[in-house]
Amino acid sequence: MSNATLPPELHQIARDAARTGRRPAPPRTATILGLGHYLPSEVVPNAEIAERIGVDDHWIVKRTGIKARRRAAANEGTTDMAVKAARRALQDAGVQAKDLDYVIVATMSADEITPNAAPLVAHALGAGRAAAFDIGAACTGFLAGLSQSAALIEVGRAERILLVGAEKLTRITDFDDKKTGMLFGDGAGAVVLGPNEGEGGIGPIDLQADGGLGDTIMATPEDPYIRMDGISTFKIAVKNLSESTVYAVAAAGLELDDIDLFVYHQANSRILKAVGERLELDASKVADYIAQLGNTSAASIPLTLSLSREDGRLRPGQKILIGAIGAGFTWGAGVMEWTAS
Repeated sequence: MSNATLPPELHQIARDAARTGRRPAPPRTATILGLGHYLPSEVVPNAEIAERIGVDDHWIVKRTGIKARRRAAANEGTTDMAVKAARRALQDAGVQAKDLDYVIVATMSADEITPNAAPLVAHALGAGRAAAFDIGAACTGFLAGLSQSAALIEVGRAERILLVGAEKLTRITDFDDKKTGMLFGDGAGAVVLGPNEGEGGIGPIDLQADGGLGDTIMATPEDPYIRMDGISTFKIAVKNLSESTVYAVAAAGLELDDIDLFVYHQANSRILKAVGERLELDASKVADYIAQLGNTSAASIPLTLSLSREDGRLRPGQKILIGAIGAGFTWGAGVMEWTAS
């Protein structure tokens, strides 16, 4: 679909983005230099959960697209998974941990209340001079971290940044909850960022939030499991992901048809399908790995990027749209031209 043929409300968003979202080019651009992921070995099929919530496998697949998810071992934490994904990303980028300026971990399931996961990851990697902090924007955490990382590199405050999305969501999932027990899985994905030496790299990123919707997805000290109003979440996700996609693409000076691969947070296949239908996207351009992974929150975008590359779907020179929505509510989308091999 071209921007000119969008529905009226989305066409206006595209026009506004083209007029006000096109900002002056930064002194330099940032790009992803390396990519890696880690998945726990245990696969949990739907049957194990379906029996507990009184449904069958078909019921779960029809509503979510999920057939299985990964579960970390009892002695395997969010930090452990983050370190494994990070090592693979560093190797892929040809970057040594000692040369990192920042280690940023996006997660909503850190092993400890304090310290954050990032300092522990940096220490385990030997990134002795890196600043380290976590980003807590739920499923939008990786996208928020990408925006922060790109900005630091663009203005020359950093040369090498490790950004990790890692989650052990099975630790905060109630497998007897019919609304959420089948949704979540564990895993980690990581990227290494640095200045771009040529064309492409990370373009505009649109980030938004609305705390007025905060009670739609919650976990509290009194009830530490994720609770969700699924119907409201679906409607909010489709609307905001669609609008943010249109805004980010127009802000990059592109049309939806110019995007080679749409990498959305892997929350629910019905959400991916609904966004695709609203924007009239070519289904073959929308990455969908949720069937075997479930919802891995902040880990899902880097996981999907890494798996897409393994499958030959992510190649240098392609224009990529990444988008996410999560508890808060937080949401956004960004455009990049892929430069890593």
